[in-house]
Amino acid sequence: MLATLPATATAQIPIGQVAVSDSGDTAWMLTASVLVLMVALPGLALFYAGRASWRDALSVMAQIGAVAAIVSLLWIVVGYTLAFGGVSNGWIGSGIFWMLGNLGSIRVGTTVPESAFVLFQMSAALFAAALMTGAWVGRARFAWAVAFAALWSVAVYAPVTHWVWGGGWLVAGFGTIDFAGGLVIHTAAGVSALVTALLLGRRAPAYATRAEGIPALTIVGGALLWLGWFGLVGGSALTATDDAAAAIVNAHAAAATGALAWLALERLGDGRSSATGWAHGALAGLVTVSAAAAYVAPVIAMALGLIGALACHYTARFVRDVARIDDTLGVFAAHGVCGAVGTLLVAPALLPSLGGLGFVEGVGLARQVAAQGAGVLAVALYSAVVSAILALMVSVIFPMRVSARTEEAGLDLGTHGERAFIAE
Repeated sequence: MLATLPATATAQIPIGQVAVSDSGDTAWMLTASVLVLMVALPGLALFYAGRASWRDALSVMAQIGAVAAIVSLLWIVVGYTLAFGGVSNGWIGSGIFWMLGNLGSIRVGTTVPESAFVLFQMSAALFAAALMTGAWVGRARFAWAVAFAALWSVAVYAPVTHWVWGGGWLVAGFGTIDFAGGLVIHTAAGVSALVTALLLGRRAPAYATRAEGIPALTIVGGALLWLGWFGLVGGSALTATDDAAAAIVNAHAAAATGALAWLALERLGDGRSSATGWAHGALAGLVTVSAAAAYVAPVIAMALGLIGALACHYTARFVRDVARIDDTLGVFAAHGVCGAVGTLLVAPALLPSLGGLGFVEGVGLARQVAAQGAGVLAVALYSAVVSAILALMVSVIFPMRVSARTEEAGLDLGTHGERAFIAE
């Protein structure tokens, strides 16, 4: 178990500039970046395509691919400097790294080249933006979806990242902790996905219930998400040390617990466990543990996996059956809710009596709970308001919804002129 809270990609606990990079840490960061890229491409693409209607599977993949490409370019041009360009006012980074100019040989507070840090954070940014595509499957126009996600990465993701990981006001003023994206990635993307689903409205009843594509794609995609997540949590340590290893062990424990819990919930509720259920549960566990991955004991990681599976399972049913919000693939439940729950539970999970690393000097449980709550509230409100504004602004140029005829035919054929599968 770690002796102290480790320095992470958040730069929450900076340790100063170093003269040279560490080759082992650098190699690990490059590997972790590739693993995170695999989470989105192809992991998330397969996971979403397998759960979508066979008429819309290719459109989901096309949107994820296009979003990943445009967010990557925007991250190079402006996203990185807005997120990590130094603390100018606590709200947004300065422009010192515009077009990745003026990068230092070493990222302050780490032992890795700044270019490696840029790559890792780029992979996290495009993953966050791609997550939202699952909320509007089957009814959002391709141009609107890509344009909205692009602006979202600059206007929502970059500022939120600065607040928590770039030394901004949430970490500097409150001490909010988010090790690997429970707040920055999942809460922000999940809440934004819910807002866009509300603005788009429900699919036509006849199309909302049509058969899924190929569940095997969901299983393969879920397996890739599980594996790639090790890069996300392990890479957030920025070192090839016990910090990374502890985070990966905890992520795996949470995923395994979440997978089994989801299968049990299905068995108790429906009388049988679905083939894809373990993938849903594993994802819930991974999201929930992310904020605390390197700071807690493995048994607490298991508890977080269980809590995440319960929260996601019942929230998804509530959103679908009670609130009747057409969040097509349950992005809000899996990422918004699990990310927020995991972020809030960081505070009790840090208690030494539970095997946690304890709190920084001068901070107790109550203060850390307040810090985590402030982070969740601020990120959720900001993401919701700005996402609504962006979605409506983009709709002035690109209408949000496809036509009824395209929705009936399916977006694969109606938008892209292709079919993913041929119906029997």
